[in-house]
Amino acid sequence: MGLDQYAYAIKPKGNPKKKEQVEIAYWRKHNRLQGWMEALWLDKGGEGEFNCVDVEITEDDLDNLEEAINNKDLPETQGFFFGGDSYEDYEGENGYKKDDEEFIKNAREELKKGNLVFYSSWW
Repeated sequence: MGLDQYAYAIKPKGNPKKKEQVEIAYWRKHNRLQGWMEALWLDKGGEGEFNCVDVEITEDDLDNLEEAINNKDLPETQGFFFGGDSYEDYEGENGYKKDDEEFIKNAREELKKGNLVFYSSWW
């Protein structure tokens, strides 16, 4: 068990619960990204526990995430299933930074196509 995180795109008239989703990113135990996404979800009116819920990602959200990544400003986030601090070796060869940057690139491409982008996680 642990924290599994996904980003996916769908066509605007698609149903995010159906298999029309195109996965554009996957992370495992990237707890700082989870904390950032949870704060975004709460800002957008989310309530309750941030587990197995989707948050829509906009171009502005991607700009803000990119800024947080560049400033190493993703929040420290803890949880029983979240693993160690995901900033350990964040910028290393197998670090999360390259995955985060790839997600932003892929998400922007999907938004340019007119698709919707979502982040989801479960633990």
